[in-house]
Amino acid sequence: MANIDAVYDLLDASYHPNIEFIESKSTYEHLIAVILSAQTTDRQVNQVLPKLFAKFPEPGDLAAADRSEVERIIHSVGFYRVKAKNIIAAARAVHERFHGQVPCDLDELLTIPGVGRKSAHVIRGAQFGLPAVIVDTHFSRVVRRLGLAESADPEKIEYAIAGQLDERRQYRFSMTVNLHGRDVCHARKPRCAACVLLGVCPRIGLPDALDDLPSKRKAAPPGA
Repeated sequence: MANIDAVYDLLDASYHPNIEFIESKSTYEHLIAVILSAQTTDRQVNQVLPKLFAKFPEPGDLAAADRSEVERIIHSVGFYRVKAKNIIAAARAVHERFHGQVPCDLDELLTIPGVGRKSAHVIRGAQFGLPAVIVDTHFSRVVRRLGLAESADPEKIEYAIAGQLDERRQYRFSMTVNLHGRDVCHARKPRCAACVLLGVCPRIGLPDALDDLPSKRKAAPPGA
């Protein structure tokens, strides 16, 4: 099992201080973008956002929108019918129940249509600076290979990481681990030879042999 603080420090030093996958101008826009991002790429979401918010700039506007028009605008993101239904309902919840303001409370966020635990934590961390462990497929893969979590269940992973890491580090850790999973620790062919974590990673679920890796990267982790 890797030391989570050592992992944090290595990744923190390796990635840009500001990691943002979604382009938004407000907490409300970020909420809608996060709902749209399910099972699609951030690039696709970012492409439709300007047109969507030009037409429906405020929660009340989208809440009253014709669903077919919303579907037409977001068609390229995939699952557009379900997503159109969800973002209209989410806008209505923000407009009517939360008086136009996206809540920061986790339980309240989870009452908004289209928002699960992962999405709620994205909002809490990105928009409110609150503790947030964001478990997606990249994060799950990396932390399990590091031995920081055993279960494949996202909620169990969330609690496992939250129990090991200082709250002030959780959101930054989530973002750097996610980016590391996208850039280096790929599902099928992880680029271990290029990985800054190789010295501290037990490579759980990956081949034990390191013969194919540069000798300078085979050193045991400090204190081992």
